[in-house]
Order: sequence, then structure tokens, then C-alpha cells
Amino acid sequence: MTAPPGVSGPTAVAMRKEETPETPRRKRGRSGVGGVKIPFWFVLPAVIGYAAVVLVPNLSGAVLAFTNWDGYTPEIDFVGLANFTRVLSDDNSLRAIGNTFILTIIVSLGQNVLGLLLALGLNTKVKTRMALRLVFFLPVVLTPIVVGYLWKYLLTPEGTLNQVLAAIGLENLQQDWLGNPDIALYSVCASIIWSGAGFSMVIFLAGLQGVPPELLEASAIDGAGPVRSTISIVLPLINGAIVVNLLLSVLGNLKQFDAVFSMTNGGPAGSTETMATIVYKTAFLYLEYPSALAQGVVLMIVVGVIGFIQYRVTQRKALA
Repeated sequence: MTAPPGVSGPTAVAMRKEETPETPRRKRGRSGVGGVKIPFWFVLPAVIGYAAVVLVPNLSGAVLAFTNWDGYTPEIDFVGLANFTRVLSDDNSLRAIGNTFILTIIVSLGQNVLGLLLALGLNTKVKTRMALRLVFFLPVVLTPIVVGYLWKYLLTPEGTLNQVLAAIGLENLQQDWLGNPDIALYSVCASIIWSGAGFSMVIFLAGLQGVPPELLEASAIDGAGPVRSTISIVLPLINGAIVVNLLLSVLGNLKQFDAVFSMTNGGPAGSTETMATIVYKTAFLYLEYPSALAQGVVLMIVVGVIGFIQYRVTQRKALA
């Protein structure tokens, strides 16, 4: 606002300042929900529970892995890396590590490819798509132990699979699916893929819901087929769902125990032994607690390193 006629200099400047409304100061943002700062003691019970159930037992086990503690006597002597040397020189442990990586690769790829194909097929206007989604997701609801015993019954020499092969004239394909060391691990992988594909399907379906249909229509007008549209348009747009599915499946399969324990218990001849089952047997069957603790630490390191590397790689791809 201008000063009255005849008023100039410092007086005019002061009058202009008085007439100018002050701009309200912006409040500093606060962390929390709705701008309200959440006290730390709100989450303190959860932190204490997590520390008591997860952190303390894991750290205690990692420390005891460097001792000769037998689980009974209070005498504990530090033995350094002797337990780890024994584990890494044991043929059973090395075979279990190899089986774990084979199972992880096969199941992670199979589960995600099958889940993606199911999601693409059910992300259409098929009238029965809702019922089919429910059917394919039902195995996820079953506990792994139930799934393992179900497949164990199906794959016995007198089981349903061999009976079906005989009924259609393919008796030469009949196998002892869980008793043959050459194919037992792949039979276990098939059951895990069957039970986990529905979980991956749901995550992929959530990603496909965000793909704009206009892009697919435009690609169809330009002459791109379904395969070309899926590779060039759909897959890049659901990169987040792919990252989540791969991360969950890889980390879960590295710790696989239930399916192997219920179907084969690590047999025959250790052909399906995994790192999780060998830790269980060493601790609770052979009562070799120091070796079991060392095996558990090795498993923890493997899962942590692979999970970190996978997270960093997928994060860079997502940012790119």
C-alpha cells in the first residue's frame, strides 16, 4: 500500500510494514500418523517381545556356536571355529547345502512362472475367474505339513499318480517318486510349487490391476500380439510384484523344512536333506548341539547374504 501524499522516507516504510499482513509461519512437520508424534513407549512392548523371542535366542545361539556346550552341563569352553570346521567338512552338511540351493532355484522359478501364468489367465473377463482364483489359492490355506502328507500319499508306488498313469496306458512312466534318490528332490519341489503358486498369483494379480488397459489396447492396434504386449508392457509395469514374489520365495525356500520333513524326512539316503532338516536332526536326533548351532549360524548367514544381495539388485532395477 502506498503512503499518503507528503509522507516519505522512514515514516512511509513503517506505514507500509504496518499495513502488510504477516505471513503465518509454517509449523514443522511431525512424524507419525496425521502429523501427531507417536511416543516411543507405544511400540516398546512390541520391541521387547521381538527381542525376547527373536533377537536374544538368535544371538545366544550364535555365541554358543563357538563353544562346546552340550545342552545339559553348565561348563562351557570356547573352542573357536572348530564347530564350523566340522560342519563344512561333513558330507551330509555339504549335501544339504547343495540340495537347499537346488530346491530354492527350482521352486522359486516354477512357483513364480506358474503364478504369473495363472494371474495373466485370470486377469481377463472369463465368467468363472473369481471361482478359479479361489480354487488356485486354496492350497495356500493348507498348512505345509498337510500338503506334505497329501503329496506323500499321492506319490507312493501304489498312489494316485501311478494309478492314473496305469489307467491311461503309461505304465512305463510309473516311478517310486519319493523312494528314488534321483527324482525324490524334484518330487518335493513339485509339491511346494503346487502349494505356493496361488500365493504368487495373488501378488501378480494385484500388480496387473494397475496396468492401464489403454496401453494394451494401443499395442493391439499397433499390431502387437499377446506375447509381445506381455513382455514389452505388462512385465515392466508389474516389476514391483515380481520383486516381492522373488524375494519372498527365495528367502522362504532357503529355510524349507515342513514339506521335506513330512514327505521324505530328508531321505532316501539324504537326497532331499536341506539345511533346515539337517539342523533339526543334528540337534534333536544326534544331540550334537554345538554342531547344530554352527549349522544354524551358517544357514542364517546364507539367508541373510542372499536376501541382502537380492534386495540391492532388485532395488537398483526398480529405481532404473
